[in-house]
Amino acid sequence: MAQGHMIPMVDIAKLLASQGAIATIAITQHNALRHKAIIDRAMASGLSIRLLQLRFPSQQVGLPEGCESIDTLPSPDYSPGLFAGNELLQGQLEDSLADIEPKPDCLISDVFVPWTVGVASKFQVPRVIFHGTCCFALLCMHSIKLSGIHKGLDSANEPFLIPNMPHPIQITMDKLPGSMKKSNPAFDAFLEKVREGEESAYGVLINSFEELEPEYAERFREARQGKAWCIGPVSLCNKDEMDLAERGNKASIEKKQCLNWLDSREPNSVMYVCLGSMSRLIAAQLIELGMALEASEYPFIWVIREGESKQALEFENWLSREGFEERNKDRGLLIKGWAPQMLILSHHAIGGFLTHCGWNSTFEALCAGVPMITWPIFGEQFLNEKVIVEVLKVGYRVGVDVYVELGQEESIGIVVKREEIERGVRKLMDKSSEEYEEMKRKVEEIGEMGRRAMESGGSSHLNLSLFIQDIVNQVREKAALIQ
Repeated sequence: MAQGHMIPMVDIAKLLASQGAIATIAITQHNALRHKAIIDRAMASGLSIRLLQLRFPSQQVGLPEGCESIDTLPSPDYSPGLFAGNELLQGQLEDSLADIEPKPDCLISDVFVPWTVGVASKFQVPRVIFHGTCCFALLCMHSIKLSGIHKGLDSANEPFLIPNMPHPIQITMDKLPGSMKKSNPAFDAFLEKVREGEESAYGVLINSFEELEPEYAERFREARQGKAWCIGPVSLCNKDEMDLAERGNKASIEKKQCLNWLDSREPNSVMYVCLGSMSRLIAAQLIELGMALEASEYPFIWVIREGESKQALEFENWLSREGFEERNKDRGLLIKGWAPQMLILSHHAIGGFLTHCGWNSTFEALCAGVPMITWPIFGEQFLNEKVIVEVLKVGYRVGVDVYVELGQEESIGIVVKREEIERGVRKLMDKSSEEYEEMKRKVEEIGEMGRRAMESGGSSHLNLSLFIQDIVNQVREKAALIQ
């Protein structure tokens, strides 16, 4: 129940329906509001998609009404309530599936909804999981867990080589996803269910494509005994301009205003800055970022997460007090809230992307042919940074070396200074450098490969067909056994 997971799942439903399947999206009511416009347009186009809305038990788990995903929580302290409420949805989903026709032949579940193991078992259908990241990150985590190499380290910041990787990849334990580290007993118990659900899953759908990371895709598929299908870039199923503008939520800026601003800029001249829907950077860190963008002297679009927290209000006060927005009105565009990211990244004016390295954002930039500056925060983002900088070589590190768990932002403080950020922006946006030309060439080639992968006959289009056929074969085998 996070935007980074829900958005590609809606895209997957559209892709399945485009190949003749009936796709039913089970989602809670307030989350459904964010995606309803794009789902309605898909249904109006003739795709067989159904929306199954579940009532989230907010009152029962002590959450304010409407808090149904991580980014809507007043603070990370409310996370246990979100996970508890999520588990209480099982009975509702089972009752709803019992009433619909035709019955499901397969259940595609987010990896962090482990109770769907019971739902799949009740309806005797295969359960396929969706992680929301790439083969590289999945293989890294699989290889570390399988080898247990991280258990013998003297300290959390001791570098080690990840075993069974096609190329030498070095990391430290403190930069691995929280799901691989001991945190607290309650969360560890939940993660154990996630691990069990992952191991028992029939297969895995991956938002990547074979040509992007061929050796990593092959090794991860071997680890899953062939039941892993790369079906991305799933975002490319969105062709309509409104779908691009409203993907994930209604944007906080009018599409026309955003495009007019971009149209007035030179090609490859604008730095796009967005650190994700879940990041809660402290005001002091956001001020460092703002001052760096101003000092770099490049045009920029900066997406700022809104909220009622002390830090958000402190930063808003700084913006107003310092006159930052007014001072930069001819050079900078601030979007407060949800941004039409795909629309922005696909515009010819965008020359670089300062990103938190969430896989959706990373993949969208790759598909749009945009080089990146990496600012990982938590989750598997430090692994995705390695994909960008070390494997694909289409970006630079801004210099972040601290993993910041949700809720720990204030205790950690500033993780990167304005001088480092400015240096990174200037380095990436220097179009006269041979490095920029080479990165731009590589990332544009990747974008073109991604588009071909999704076309009829492309690798991802074929993989989705093979996945559907696999499920069809399961249905036939089950029918034969009944007879």
